Amino acid sequence: MKIKNFKINSDDQVIVKITGEVLRAFHFEIVRAEDFADFDKFEIFNEVNGEKVSTRLVIERNGVERSFRVSDKINPKERFGAEVHRLVKKNLYRIITEDLKFAGVPYGIMHGVRPTKIIHRWLNSGFGVTSHGIIDREKIAGRLRADYLTNYEKAHLLTEVAIRQMPILNSADEKTIGIYIGIPFCVTRCLYCSFPSNVLPADEKVAEFMEVLTRDLNAAAAEVRRYDFKIQSIYIGGGTPTALPEKFFVELLEKVTEAFCGDGVEEFTVECGRPDTIDDAKISAMKKFHVTRVSVNPQTMHQETLDKIGRQHSTEEVIAAFKNLRAASDWKINMDLILGLPGENLEDFRDSLKKILALAPDDVTLHALALKRGSRLQTLIADENKKLEDFDLPSDEEVRRMADAAEKILRAKNYFPYYLYRQGYISGQIENIGWCRRGAEGIYNVQIMGEQQIILGIGPAASTKVPDKNARRLQSAFNAKDLTTYLRDVDKYIKNRSNVLEIRD
Repeated sequence: MKIKNFKINSDDQVIVKITGEVLRAFHFEIVRAEDFADFDKFEIFNEVNGEKVSTRLVIERNGVERSFRVSDKINPKERFGAEVHRLVKKNLYRIITEDLKFAGVPYGIMHGVRPTKIIHRWLNSGFGVTSHGIIDREKIAGRLRADYLTNYEKAHLLTEVAIRQMPILNSADEKTIGIYIGIPFCVTRCLYCSFPSNVLPADEKVAEFMEVLTRDLNAAAAEVRRYDFKIQSIYIGGGTPTALPEKFFVELLEKVTEAFCGDGVEEFTVECGRPDTIDDAKISAMKKFHVTRVSVNPQTMHQETLDKIGRQHSTEEVIAAFKNLRAASDWKINMDLILGLPGENLEDFRDSLKKILALAPDDVTLHALALKRGSRLQTLIADENKKLEDFDLPSDEEVRRMADAAEKILRAKNYFPYYLYRQGYISGQIENIGWCRRGAEGIYNVQIMGEQQIILGIGPAASTKVPDKNARRLQSAFNAKDLTTYLRDVDKYIKNRSNVLEIRD
């Protein structure tokens, strides 16, 4: 829907941002004065009087002006500013769905990356927990629907995932941490990718990277010793770590093992990702260094789509890589699929899911395609000579049908949802979600999304996160996404990480 004259009675950047989130959920777009528009006027007025938030919307269509108003009470038990922001979104959403008659979206006004954190906060405060310590799922789901206008299915899905995560979140004390190491190389760059990954350079550049990364690893290991941290999980991601040539890949595993591995480590993950980077030598190296969790990420099992999105491997290579990994060790194996890829429909997705489930992976992660800034797909769409339709992307409704079908299929195969996160501009307004067999939950996946555990980030684009549970805040230090900047300024990022840990101490 196109808006010609848009106005909001606030210059508060947070109010402007959250208003934009609601409008984008319904595909509203502000156009130039000379362009066609569905709304000639769209004006939003918010008012806060201390006890409630009121929102008035004035629209003009075809020369007819109309006005709508809705109010809601502020919950005095919540932080005032957060409540105002929630009600500004909720009021506008209600006007759009109830008065303008737009169909609601699955997650209502939830726009954060980690929605299960809301439920964890409620549970930790005692909400939804009976005097006998029993969690009342219906009470939690009901509050999600009332406070955030999520639909019935998503409210119960969020509740299920949040409760399932609690044993892992509660398994760590303040000294228990996770380690993330980012490897910024891939063999090719996918159409949809916005990660700061680089096509694998010559060995000389990789050697320079390994030298700098070693300094970063050793500095992080010194922090572990300084604070007497206990390492619960190690995750090597990227990029595609297995894109490294064999000698560098072995060196990486050796240095990570030397720096961090010990008897207390419960999980050691290497994100293999691209099946065309997994060979016998790298499998042997991962087995030698006691990796416990790996991934083979086909994204789709349709060759035409693989070619279209820039994945230079075949579906046969996916199956071969999986079988070789399965034969080599008893590690847990994850596989990723993407819902909403160009040219695919519900039946295509069903077929991909059926083919990977025939391999019996321990964990299946479903990502909904997101049109992210920095991706080649977004750049092409931004070209004024292109239109979204040119890329043959499935509609939001089709992507939701894919997600619904996946849930039914996976539950029937005894997989259950255990972690979930959301992104901006995500197809279908749904979620990225991990499904696994009982006992195959990824510890790192749960901890990084729960943000209740210290995560030490190493390498380009990695972030160190230190929660302050008393202040309900997260202190963070971010490494440069750009490889050249990281290599040049690594000492600065090492110092930033150290400073964040000192604030905690």
